[in-house]
Amino acid sequence: LTPPPRSPSNGSSRTLSAREMYLFDTGGQYLDGTTDITRTVHWGEPTPLQKEAYTRVLMGNIDLSRLIFPSNTAGGTVESFARRALWDVGLNYGHGTGHGIGNFLSVHEWPVGFQSNNVPLEAGMFTSIEPGYYRDGEFGIRIEDVSLVVEARTEKPFLTFEVVSLVPYDRKLIDLSLLSPEQIRYLNSYYERIRAHVGPELRRQRLEEAYAWLQESTEP
Repeated sequence: LTPPPRSPSNGSSRTLSAREMYLFDTGGQYLDGTTDITRTVHWGEPTPLQKEAYTRVLMGNIDLSRLIFPSNTAGGTVESFARRALWDVGLNYGHGTGHGIGNFLSVHEWPVGFQSNNVPLEAGMFTSIEPGYYRDGEFGIRIEDVSLVVEARTEKPFLTFEVVSLVPYDRKLIDLSLLSPEQIRYLNSYYERIRAHVGPELRRQRLEEAYAWLQESTEP
């Protein structure tokens, strides 16, 4: 059985405004892989709570993405790194921290992920990393990247993640005072990679407005 198609209706739809947060979960199926990426933006002025919550979600994303861990480690063992910054102030999210990404297959592909019953992580696996925070009736935040499990540059065989989603985060929502120097260095390195890989392609396609936005959004 297939579920009926979902479409807007007068009873469920509403008008968006520039005075609120907007979460968009997007992706596509391509011959060489599947994408699944979520960004949260604010077109107006975020409240202090929205800014702190977003920053703590980003901190969790960064902390798990830069983690170095032993080979044969299960995702469920390390997923709390994505929650720690939220836990520090009594916040949490009720969904999984990530799932396997198919290669022109399922967007949510078993058995890779961060649940307790997922298989141990191995080099070559693709998984999402997607902490979030949701306040009923007010706003929702999720920051999702696709990451490749790779070998870390350690003496013994350890693993880490390489983020392959190359999309900037919303600068307006980041409270730099909450970030550690290590997290800021990671963010700057990530932005350098975005500029190096995406910038020339935008120039090749003569998308100058998009290129200017990318440069502004990836300032150190």
